Amino acid sequence: MAKVAIVYWSGSGNTEAMAQAVEEGAKAAGAETTLSFVSDTTASDVAAYDHIILGCPAMGNEELEEYEFEPFFEELLPQLKGKVVAIFGSYAWNQGDWIENWKKRFDEAGIKLAADPVKAYSYPDDDALEACKKLGETVAKA
Repeated sequence: MAKVAIVYWSGSGNTEAMAQAVEEGAKAAGAETTLSFVSDTTASDVAAYDHIILGCPAMGNEELEEYEFEPFFEELLPQLKGKVVAIFGSYAWNQGDWIENWKKRFDEAGIKLAADPVKAYSYPDDDALEACKKLGETVAKA
């Protein structure tokens, strides 16, 4: 059985709703899950998992949240090689380019994501929540 760590940052609850749907999908696929707000865990705790799903909304100029999530991610990134990893998040302006920028950082580090990133405009609609469940399922089964 896969053990899946799901770590997210959320300011308005949009990304949190996505994280809960991701966890639902992973559990439905038989995974044991740990769902954490980024400030409630550490990069080394998360790096102990082989299946990791990260969620962060677009902030500022299409960036990750800079005070809690970005430092956590910078520390975690070099430890993700050889792991099953996926990302998700919400955005409220522009086209949601932050998720492509985020994906590029994995590519540059030589880490292939297990599934396409899932993004939702504002509060996730039913389609976005379904995509989140599928993301959780994909990672759990990988």
